Amino acid sequence: MSFAAALAQLGAGPLTEAGLRAQVWPLFSRVLGRSKREIYLANHSLGRPLDRAAADVAAAMDAWYRDLDGAWGPWLEARERQRALTAKLLGAPRADSIIPKTSAGQGLRAVLNALDAPLRVVSTEGEFDSLDFILRAYRERGRVALMLVAPRADGRFHVEDLIAALRPGKGAQLIVLSTVMFRTAQVMQGLPDLVRAAHGAGAMVLLDLYHHAGVLPVDLAALEADFAVGGSYKYLRGGSGACWLYVRPDHLERLRTLDTGWFAKKDAFAYRRPDPPQYGPGGDAWLESTPPVLTPYQALAGLEFTLAIGVERLRAYSLAQQAKLLELLAAQGVPAEGARADHGAFVTVQHAHAAELVAGLARRGVNGDARGDLLRLCPDLLNTQQELARAAGALKDAHDALA
Repeated sequence: MSFAAALAQLGAGPLTEAGLRAQVWPLFSRVLGRSKREIYLANHSLGRPLDRAAADVAAAMDAWYRDLDGAWGPWLEARERQRALTAKLLGAPRADSIIPKTSAGQGLRAVLNALDAPLRVVSTEGEFDSLDFILRAYRERGRVALMLVAPRADGRFHVEDLIAALRPGKGAQLIVLSTVMFRTAQVMQGLPDLVRAAHGAGAMVLLDLYHHAGVLPVDLAALEADFAVGGSYKYLRGGSGACWLYVRPDHLERLRTLDTGWFAKKDAFAYRRPDPPQYGPGGDAWLESTPPVLTPYQALAGLEFTLAIGVERLRAYSLAQQAKLLELLAAQGVPAEGARADHGAFVTVQHAHAAELVAGLARRGVNGDARGDLLRLCPDLLNTQQELARAAGALKDAHDALA
């Protein structure tokens, strides 16, 4: 049975806890078996998998046992299914504009290695460690000249500060920016203005959608971003390694990356060696060497589920859960941020000893995490209001214990 059929009884209206309990929770029976031991509020970090994910991965292994090298048929079909579903989720114009990767960082490297060095790159001090570290490493080798934009006094980043770095002929050639900041959950405003300004100055834009895809609507075709990276590790419930790079279709033939391999060849399984090398069509020219075969299977259930239930409904329910958690925390005297249109899927609590708060919560049966001085808590559609109330009480106790 498809997820669309399984979820049909939810109807088309807003999600409710009662409806989710009846129609959605049975799809997560394996992971919910641990809910009596722990309140899981790290859904912004590692998403909880659907039961079907295990069956999908088992099917990939069954093909291997059964068919040996004949398993490449179903394995590559699963990869193409992952590409098509991801393209639909992101509003990408073509399925082959989605290039499977094992990390968002691998996607960034493919872009950097498709453009001439030294490359003038502008990014922010708020990017996730993976992309930030890669940019700094490329700077150290002289491959990029890197400018990092700082937040303003309000602690937020502003696209105007990146646009200011666009000076025709001398300014940025590539802008690397998260659409939702991983520490604060700030949703970047003004992205269409940024993309237009960048293109007007002859620059390109790479967007990190890791904290966006699956919880906020996105339309890459309308946005006209040049590149985007992301993955299924978090809100798409696909685990580690199920990542992707988006390349705008008009760049697919024009640009060639040095991050390549034999799967990028024309007629790869013909084993010919034309010189100069001949690439596969469209986005296949951006593939690399022998790919991992289990990660598409990991990702399929989460992608299908998200598309079936609808990102807009998930976003509305997330905002309602965040608002409830903020209300419960306020009643405990704990200030927090979230539940706004310019805020992502998790709530933040600022504390000088946020990591110690995480440890205190863990001792009280609540799983969250910290980035710097911000505690991050992310309810999702498997969390009940009763769990949120218990988590708020546990955070109050952990907070008081540090006073």
